[in-house]
Amino acid sequence: MITGELKSRIDKLWLEFHTGGITNPLTVIEQITFLMFTRLLDIVETRNEKKASRTGKPFHRIFNDEEQELRWSHFKQLGAEQMLPLLRDKVFPHFKSISELDIADGAQPTTFREYFKDAQLMIQKETLLVSAVNMIDDLPLTEGDTKGDLYEYLLSKLTTAGINGQFRTPRHIIRLMVELLDPKPTEKIADPACGTGGFLVGAMEYLLRKHTSPEGVIEHTVNGKVEKTYTGDLLESHWQFIRAGMFHGFDFDATMLRIAAMNLLLHGVDSPDIHYQDTLSSNFTDKFPDKATNGFDVILANPPFKGSLDEEDVHPTLLRKVKTKKTELLFITLILRMLRNGGRCAVVVPDGVLFGSTKAHQGLRQHLVEENQLEGVISLPSGVFRPYAGVSTAIIIFTKGGRTKEVFFYDLEDDGFSLDDKRIRLYDSDFAGDLPELLERWKMRALIDVHDRSEKYFLVSNDEIREKNYELSINRYKKESYEVDKYRAPAKVLFELKKIESEIIDDTAKLEDLLK
Repeated sequence: MITGELKSRIDKLWLEFHTGGITNPLTVIEQITFLMFTRLLDIVETRNEKKASRTGKPFHRIFNDEEQELRWSHFKQLGAEQMLPLLRDKVFPHFKSISELDIADGAQPTTFREYFKDAQLMIQKETLLVSAVNMIDDLPLTEGDTKGDLYEYLLSKLTTAGINGQFRTPRHIIRLMVELLDPKPTEKIADPACGTGGFLVGAMEYLLRKHTSPEGVIEHTVNGKVEKTYTGDLLESHWQFIRAGMFHGFDFDATMLRIAAMNLLLHGVDSPDIHYQDTLSSNFTDKFPDKATNGFDVILANPPFKGSLDEEDVHPTLLRKVKTKKTELLFITLILRMLRNGGRCAVVVPDGVLFGSTKAHQGLRQHLVEENQLEGVISLPSGVFRPYAGVSTAIIIFTKGGRTKEVFFYDLEDDGFSLDDKRIRLYDSDFAGDLPELLERWKMRALIDVHDRSEKYFLVSNDEIREKNYELSINRYKKESYEVDKYRAPAKVLFELKKIESEIIDDTAKLEDLLK
């Protein structure tokens, strides 16, 4: 786990980047992760060298004999004047030449050229580079998931650095959506607008939590609090697929692409399938036909709600389902196409998707209910994405194919954090408030009385949804309970007022007598 001492050192380095002229938080994270990656390459190479010396078997080298000066263990010993030009002119260009890299035993070759083809060293101050190298050299990157914890701490700084909210979905909301879908270690998981890869990493963390034996849980005491690390020891037969075949993401922001790839790599997914691609674009099916149609078992997403886009660039198969320029509607249609029959999805949508009156809105909702299994609609509090946006949103959960019988609704009022711009944690746990109850009710939803609407959770039948023009707003079905206030009889109130008035007159008369 990231200790207070590590956090303070990272915060200090963050400040040094700022004073060194690099103020964009995404650039800071990108540069730090590039350096972390450089050190990891050297660690991997050293490990493989030791293994080869014991077994006598050759391995794919990351650094050949002429490239030894590019290794972390070499250049970290250089002075500032030699280090900067070496990294800028040789080490970073070397990233682009790496086409295949076996990070772990059993992993499939990874194409890093796509991830790092535009990698550049943005650090211009020699002293800043030395500080960054020294700090990263002190990190225990080989111990447990320290590198993953560190990276998540870096990503959390996006929240406090003024970055647009579409880049980072709150971790507790990610965890909620992953647990609602319960992904299996044999399933292919995708995010069509993956950003920094938060949903994919959240799925990986869930698999580790669920598939770790009691003996595989490692406990740490940090600042007097017991923390747990899940080793995933029960996933032994699935590791090759997890490392190289399970996780798939797409994004059309190059910076997001690299950060997502690094995020997954540093969380143990050695060969993440991350691609530069606008998944709404007409060329998605041409470039990735096996992924664009019937490709995945699980999809988790919080796609951008940017209003509208160029309709001519949208693939015609999407427009045939919903004739619209609204990206939130097109993404749901895209997800349905990407899922295999029986595949599951949890996606964040603006509330307008639930009750919009346009033909496209109504047609999409009808398609979800009548031709697929719409399973859940979870209303989120309006402050869940603050400080970036106060827009009201919901999570919809559906399975491709079949037909909806009943829909589970839940009015999530407390996500465990304050709903103002500060988003202060309100409980000891970061997964608290209504979230544990929501998961419990979701698992037991088959036992909920379909006629009872008195709680914040209830079921609504297909027939009733159809009668209400397929509206999915929770307020359309929720029955508010009112308490009848009891009032005293008016005559009694009037009698008491007269009594009080009489007492006031008597007291006033007594005061007048005293003043005579």
